[in-house]
Amino acid sequence: MLQIIDLSYNVFSLRKDTRMSKTNVGFIGLGNIGAPMARNLIGDAFDAWMYDVSEKALAALVALGARAATPAEIARNCPLIGICVRDDKDVDALFYGDEGMLAHAGADTIIAIHSTVTQAGLARWARDAAARGVQVIDAPITRGNGGMEPRFVCFLVGGDAAIVERVRPLLDPSAENIIHAGPLGAGMALKLCNNLITNIEYLAVSEAWALAERCGLKIEVLRELGRANNVINDRMYQFLSGRTAVAALGDEALMNQHFGTFGKLAEKDLDAALESARDHGIELPGTRYARGVIDAVYTNKPY
Repeated sequence: MLQIIDLSYNVFSLRKDTRMSKTNVGFIGLGNIGAPMARNLIGDAFDAWMYDVSEKALAALVALGARAATPAEIARNCPLIGICVRDDKDVDALFYGDEGMLAHAGADTIIAIHSTVTQAGLARWARDAAARGVQVIDAPITRGNGGMEPRFVCFLVGGDAAIVERVRPLLDPSAENIIHAGPLGAGMALKLCNNLITNIEYLAVSEAWALAERCGLKIEVLRELGRANNVINDRMYQFLSGRTAVAALGDEALMNQHFGTFGKLAEKDLDAALESARDHGIELPGTRYARGVIDAVYTNKPY
């Protein structure tokens, strides 16, 4: 059963001395999603240790009060760590090797994986971490109803209830809400379902607009329809109107710059959903079709 977690807690409960010290928290991955989450950890409650492969992204957070550190330093010093990187390969690079997090993390460290990754990868990281006394939970994110700032995401969490309770101070500064979906892997399964729905919605609205345009309709009429019955929500309309505006400029490089990255991420996420379906012995033919065309959907190319 899904559980919406009450966010009323005392962030100081992790401190040894609430009057003298801050809780160390770590955050790795300061991209478009990770950076706002990381910023929310900077303040009076936490000593925020951060890392990113981009020196520029890291410097921006250091200027706000974060402490620059390597993944190994974060693992040694922070009992709560969030990771928001691109894919399984990036998490592998952080976890393993002489300077990897697992070689340096103390017992009872909790690592929350915010990235959308495969369930097989998640199970492997959790198993290898547990052998060292380190706990891993899946806590991927989806955008909440409140936009991007300052409490902007819904966390989809999988893990033991006691571990989830302990990691809440890391999540709450960015949380519109937290859904505890079940044991380890349940949060990631829910995220794969969420992204599957989202990307097929984009495919549907893209083809609907192609038909509407040929029928002489204006894009604003689709928005009016959405306001009337919510068949086209704000997110879908923003995607469609933004892509249409860029397409009107006839600049393929600009289209790839603004929408190509999202197309590649969509391919990755749909691959993960199809892998999960295969592991569970089911077929998702609509998802398989969407995977084949989704990059073209995002970048307004024929397919």
